[in-house]
Amino acid sequence: MARKIGIDLGTANVLVYVKGKGIVLSEPSVVALSTKTGRPRAVGVDALEMLGREPGSIEVVRPMRNGVIADYVVTEAMLRHFIRKANAGSISRPAVMVCIPAGVTSVEMRAVRDAAIQAGAHPKHTYLIREPLAAAIGANIPTARASGNLVIDIGGGTTEVAVVSLNDIVVSTSVRVGGVKFDEAIASYIKRKYNVAIGERTAESIKVEVGSALPLEQPLLMQVRGRDQVAGLPKTIQVSSSEITEAIQEPLEAIINAVRAVLVETPPELASDIIDKGMVMTGGGSMLRRINELLTEVTGVPCYVADQPANCVAIGTGLALENINILRDSLSGDES
Repeated sequence: MARKIGIDLGTANVLVYVKGKGIVLSEPSVVALSTKTGRPRAVGVDALEMLGREPGSIEVVRPMRNGVIADYVVTEAMLRHFIRKANAGSISRPAVMVCIPAGVTSVEMRAVRDAAIQAGAHPKHTYLIREPLAAAIGANIPTARASGNLVIDIGGGTTEVAVVSLNDIVVSTSVRVGGVKFDEAIASYIKRKYNVAIGERTAESIKVEVGSALPLEQPLLMQVRGRDQVAGLPKTIQVSSSEITEAIQEPLEAIINAVRAVLVETPPELASDIIDKGMVMTGGGSMLRRINELLTEVTGVPCYVADQPANCVAIGTGLALENINILRDSLSGDES
């Protein structure tokens, strides 16, 4: 019997769910290529170790950008690597469901589906599911009911905001802002304020260690090492959580506007349900300190972070594949 695999193909990370096993893989969406042959030298965690430290003979790339394929060939190689690992021990091609942002075009959908098939998925059992629906299923929201549920999924490259009812999306918007934009904003702020250049991995660690969407009562401090832009020498500075809150205001504002836009478009009956139940946050970006409090403050609607927020989309993608007959009408690009 063919194995059933759900894949959250994200800008920052790829998560793989296998029926009966749960999440079996969670690795960065990074590939290290040989600059001479163009062939992959490493994928995932091994490739990330090289990022910012690679010699001229190796190029480290992120083949996904803003939730969609930026480099088809490299994405296919990355998917093949992960599908092989997840399907190890099985001789048949697996049934695969891949998660896609709600705002992708039909051309982008086709590219994802084709890449999955070329990477080893069964051609007749390769499906696509939109991210907010997968996130809602993975967060244990009762999506089958005739009741409105608002989901905010903050991934690495995109933020998806959607109202889900009767196993489908009623209203949605997708903005190309996520964890990566937070990292870029932090790096730009430190460069502007301290004249110190830092890499993307350092920016991400700052976000995780001291990042907050609202000021903290007890500000957190962190030592940061980078390169002095004037002297060109290594330099250590100290940054606070208050500074990082200031640094990420622009991407936060884009997420707030996306949530407001969906609330404005939501039909009155569903809006009433959302006010009663509140909004649910998923994705790695929802783990930023106090971000749910910020959204509650600006919308007046209670906002909660789901259990295991970073895994919700992958779990929902896998569960959707297990219940394919119920959800078939809600799926995208189903050509079986």
